[in-house]
Amino acid sequence: MIDSIDFAQLAADIKLWGRELGFQQVGITDIDLSREESHLQDWLAQGYHGTMAWLAAHGNKRSRPAELVPGTVRVISVRMDYLPGDTQQIRILKDPTKAYISRYTLGRDYHKLIRKRLGQLAQRIDAALPADFPGKGEVQNRAFVDSAPVMERPLAEKAGLGWTGKHTLILNSEAGSWFFLGEIFTFLPLPIDQPHQPNRCGDCTACLKVCPTDAFPQPYVLDARRCISYLTIENAGAIPEEFREPMGNRVFGCDDCQAICPWNKYAQPTRETDFLPRHGLADSDLLTLFNWTEAEFLRYTEGSAIRRVGYEGWQRNLAVGLGNAPSDPQIIAALERKRPQVSALVQEHIDWALAQQATPHRRRKRKIQR
Repeated sequence: MIDSIDFAQLAADIKLWGRELGFQQVGITDIDLSREESHLQDWLAQGYHGTMAWLAAHGNKRSRPAELVPGTVRVISVRMDYLPGDTQQIRILKDPTKAYISRYTLGRDYHKLIRKRLGQLAQRIDAALPADFPGKGEVQNRAFVDSAPVMERPLAEKAGLGWTGKHTLILNSEAGSWFFLGEIFTFLPLPIDQPHQPNRCGDCTACLKVCPTDAFPQPYVLDARRCISYLTIENAGAIPEEFREPMGNRVFGCDDCQAICPWNKYAQPTRETDFLPRHGLADSDLLTLFNWTEAEFLRYTEGSAIRRVGYEGWQRNLAVGLGNAPSDPQIIAALERKRPQVSALVQEHIDWALAQQATPHRRRKRKIQR
């Protein structure tokens, strides 16, 4: 029965269906991640994952797809552009009264949209198989979107979607790096694509040099414990004081290493309306967001990845941003007014912000070195 399938044609159809569903690129790879497995183990041994214990969990399932989904022989890797057009990110970063929010989270949560599209693609694949094909209808094409132990970036590179940049993100010579990734694990022996994009970073180290917290101990290695995205999203505790001033006005994630990358001049604005900014989050004042009640936070972040940090984490991050803002009586009043209403964690960051606000002529440290 398996010999009756033209897998080359099916692979071509899958790529066509993927583009029809809004993916800019679809690639197919095998499941050999042995080289990446050793790199992952070395990275974990260095403790670079911080408190993200799930990265060390699940044994070798992360690097061995067939252990995660038995029967998997191929991975279909996809990418979808997410950068909204003209969000003026550099202007926002340079305005210390504004809140910089990572561009990927200005609209609706990407997990749901991409998972739904991948589910539709998996259904089309299953529908294309003969009625008596072994495994048909048994959910043997599984979709994942940053929600399971999957090495999505190495798989994307192997599938020909780009190369791994020195900032550890996937770069594409025609699309930069402003895109989401997703995968379908399949039991079908589809022909694989070759990594057709050689590493083109060359001698450029712009992404490493621009990092405000010096989070790259060497090219292609990220120490998440120093990364602003980790500190403002994954980290549930206090933000270490050494990183607070370099954070500037970055209150949810950080895009500096992408924003400066020369290859992102080729990035294309997203076609997905769900990824467009909502509630003015692309250009909001720090003070406005800090003054949100919890009910307002929940209302304005409904369906957004920002919900992940919770109201407490949101206030913590904004307090740091306000501490880095120019001294302002309105900011001081807002911090003092909020302090009795919040947790000890947020109070700690408010106290730091008030101390910063009380030193109007201080020389701010926007970049630190190891």
